[in-house]
Amino acid sequence: MNTKPVKINKELCIGCGKCVKDCVSEKLKIVDGKAQFMYERCIECGHCYAICPTGAVTMPGYTTEDRPVVDMTEFDSDRLLEAMKSRRTIRQFTDEKVSDEDIAKIIEAGRYCPTATNSQDFAFTVIKNSLPEFEKECVRFFRTAQKAATPLAKYIKNSTIDDNFFFKGAPVVIVVSGKSKGNANLASSYMELMAESLGLGVLYSGFFVAVAKLNRKVGKMLKPEKGYAPMTCLVIGHPAVEYKRIPPRKDAKINVI
Repeated sequence: MNTKPVKINKELCIGCGKCVKDCVSEKLKIVDGKAQFMYERCIECGHCYAICPTGAVTMPGYTTEDRPVVDMTEFDSDRLLEAMKSRRTIRQFTDEKVSDEDIAKIIEAGRYCPTATNSQDFAFTVIKNSLPEFEKECVRFFRTAQKAATPLAKYIKNSTIDDNFFFKGAPVVIVVSGKSKGNANLASSYMELMAESLGLGVLYSGFFVAVAKLNRKVGKMLKPEKGYAPMTCLVIGHPAVEYKRIPPRKDAKINVI
């Protein structure tokens, strides 16, 4: 039997109406001076939980922490922008391992990204111990495809496919699988920023995602959630290269209407 995803403690509720006004699905109303929840079509976004001044709202099916929000204005915007401009895709990694604590932080950042209708329709596959097996199969597949008359061949025909072509010797790979590429991309962007803040480098491997979709063996090795497909692949490790300056960019194309 399904239980309501949102519960309101009538004793704590002061009837301020903040949750009602902020409800995305319009499933809250004030009845007899107290907030009341209507179950149908709630997307379980947690806005009511986050905005309640007295802690009257709970969400039993979720892990929650009663912690205050950190406003983005606490970070210097000019310095943040410079850091974002400074990020580089990393293709050279050291042998240093990435700690389990850092991996957990990276995934936690992805878990908290915004998703359409709060679907949270993605899952994370962390590849560490089996990286050599994945690399070997992906390299074999690409070397075969390079010689064959396939649509993939034209993209890699001039590539040098060495034994570290996909993961560049990095110690960990995180594959984001899901139902929506947009949501998976948002999660990956959050994860990359967290990885960068930990002093790590990231390479988005579109080639690996292509192999995972085309090669049945690699697809099965990932053990994805039912109905999910690999969407993005983040190759993560400590950079073995240091960049000295922010690279140039073309002017932004802006249309004000």
